[in-house]
Amino acid sequence: MNRPVSDDAPFVGRKLRRVEDRALLTGRGHFTADLPAALHVRFVRSPLASGRIAGIDSPEGCRIVTASDLADVAPIRPMLRKFGYIPIAQPVLARDVVRYTGEPVAAVLAETEEQAEDLAESVLLDIDPADPVVTAEAAMAPGAPLVHAEVAGNIVVSVATETPGFAAIRDSAHRIVRVPVRSHRQSALPIETRAAHAAFDAATGRVTLTCTTQMPHLTRTAIADLLGIPESDLRVIAPDIGGGFGQKMSLATEYVVMVWLARRYRTSLSWVEDRRDNLMASFHSRDIGIVIEGAFGADGRLLALGGDVTANCGAYAPFPNTAAVEPLMSFAELPGPYAIGAYRCAARGILTNTCSSAPYRGVARPAITFAIERLMDKAATELGIDPVEIRQRNLVADFPHVSPTGLVYDQATYRETLAAAVAAADLPGFRARQAQARREGRYLGVGISTFCERTGYGSPAFAARGMDVVPGWETVEITMDPSGTVEARIGTSPHGQGLRTTLAQIIADAIGTVPEKITVIHGDTDRTPYGWGSFASRSLVISGGAALLAARKLHDKLLRVAAELLEAAEADIEIANGAATVRGTDRSVAVKDLARAAWHQSHRFGTGFTPGLAEQGHYDPSGTFSNATHIAFVEVDTETGAVAMRRFIVAEDAGRLINPMIVDGQIAGGVAQGIGNALLEEIVYDETGNILSATLADFLPPTVHEIPRIEIIHRETISPETITGAKGLGEGGAIGAPAAVMNAVNDALAPFGVAIDEMPATPMRIRAALRAAKNTARHAAKVEVSA
Repeated sequence: MNRPVSDDAPFVGRKLRRVEDRALLTGRGHFTADLPAALHVRFVRSPLASGRIAGIDSPEGCRIVTASDLADVAPIRPMLRKFGYIPIAQPVLARDVVRYTGEPVAAVLAETEEQAEDLAESVLLDIDPADPVVTAEAAMAPGAPLVHAEVAGNIVVSVATETPGFAAIRDSAHRIVRVPVRSHRQSALPIETRAAHAAFDAATGRVTLTCTTQMPHLTRTAIADLLGIPESDLRVIAPDIGGGFGQKMSLATEYVVMVWLARRYRTSLSWVEDRRDNLMASFHSRDIGIVIEGAFGADGRLLALGGDVTANCGAYAPFPNTAAVEPLMSFAELPGPYAIGAYRCAARGILTNTCSSAPYRGVARPAITFAIERLMDKAATELGIDPVEIRQRNLVADFPHVSPTGLVYDQATYRETLAAAVAAADLPGFRARQAQARREGRYLGVGISTFCERTGYGSPAFAARGMDVVPGWETVEITMDPSGTVEARIGTSPHGQGLRTTLAQIIADAIGTVPEKITVIHGDTDRTPYGWGSFASRSLVISGGAALLAARKLHDKLLRVAAELLEAAEADIEIANGAATVRGTDRSVAVKDLARAAWHQSHRFGTGFTPGLAEQGHYDPSGTFSNATHIAFVEVDTETGAVAMRRFIVAEDAGRLINPMIVDGQIAGGVAQGIGNALLEEIVYDETGNILSATLADFLPPTVHEIPRIEIIHRETISPETITGAKGLGEGGAIGAPAAVMNAVNDALAPFGVAIDEMPATPMRIRAALRAAKNTARHAAKVEVSA
């Protein structure tokens, strides 16, 4: 039952072109914004970060809906029953008070999108301002205003641990190395902003919500619960989606309002978010500060690790993950791929008057990887050990390995991928070029990042968090019709990962047909089994496992049909490439003929044979860890502070590669986002909670100009923890790249004695650090002269 995909599978492992791409590249994709609607919706948003709503004044004749109209709609209130979590409620439209700039206060309706926008700008909000808390530090200060009255000290979640004997081990260390790092707030910035189209069907009383969601089934459940309607009255469709990266995973309050409006006005309505609203009011992420401390032996071994994590969670808790996901993930996974015996960590989530923080590709791990990889580099410098060597001495080598927080690391290649990346990098050659460049007044740097990524984990991992909603498992239904065409209906909801292609490869090999005969149906609650969507590097592992199980059942049924038609024993028959053949003979029958017989001549196949070909697979694994090493090469202009990427190497191990071309695309895309995290992207608020980066003139994503050619080295450690042998890798590029780039920047600036421990390393921050170092040197020189 747990046998892996066969090593001689004809389609798994091949670089097949993605079936998704033709429609998208030729402009034939189906997007939410393409749907016509009778009415268009625009949301009126708070211009203040904190205050009490005194009045709402709209133009005469304006169709406007406020919180008072939605009195029967329940607030969003995700639950977590552990770690001191305090549940907080979010009204779908602000009720009485506003808690962040951009919070929706009202919705206006008009016949055109332009009219709706004009009307929204004409609505006057009378808000009595209150003092906001914008940073986690300000929110934790004594006497700070409370974002929610029921959350004392604005601490929404708090967790701490210390392994036995930690203090003694720490105190016996040869050297204590302490590093404070900061990852500033980001936006996932998908190409397509959020959008929703809600259409009322007068004949059935149902509403069809087409929207940009990564979780169609849970979106339907949540909205039905909030509106108090049966789920059968709501259909949710996720069509083609122009990127999600986690931002479209959480429930948008606007979607709830759209379904309510469709039921209220019994018509169709459309809402499409503009870029300003997306940057201001869509879920932010990764606003994290970490103080990390390593206790090292004289030989460079990490004896004890301590961490203190503070995450700015914004004003509300996203559904379903709650406001705890980033602090809890930081707490649980801070040790990364290193063998650490003693561990102490405290993590907390803080509420502020800013947009809510939610999962974004990699979630907290880009920040914690940045922290521990900066620690390794600084320890190497202080101990006089090569940065590669100090990592090799500390990486986990024996598997399975249990981390200090109880995570079980399955078979992996931490040391091997590091060695492979280093061999490709030719570090001795680079150091010679670096020395020559410094003599010429140019500053080159190299940075290393080694990490592991927890992927493909099922319901046991989510249940351990104490969530009321426990996702994880997936179901796949596979049907072969009388013509031999296969339809796979999946609960996951891909949005650019190439899952339709990779699942077709797995199913084709398992059944014995070809990928061209397989259609994968997803993103429609009326047509697919209940599932959890696409997020957390899980889709291929879990949905792929469920698809494999269902396909094997269908294959076994085809064998039974083939045995009757070919008058041979099932054990003597092989099904491959669309035909069933008796081994050692030329006797064969096409799979399409087997399918026709299964549907139309079921009486021939004995008692217990169910007519037709329809099977279901269900999969709920414990999870598996992929791993990688990233090496970045940069050049820093010390006059302007600009950083140019010169080269990037990735050595990765994600188990069996179902489609290496798609794997390369996932890695490259993640690395690009990671470079943006390290150098460019930052959501900035002023002290009043006004957002200063609400356009693409201020929030700078990476372009092709900033991304070098990415060299990828693959290893394939077949995981015993997954039925396909594959591991997840969708987030890995974004997890490892920031730390590698930041270490490279610091390596380039080493002659100046500066440390850049904040992401992004913008030109402004680099120049400020260089000026500070220069001033310090001048002051030291003056002191020396005076003495």
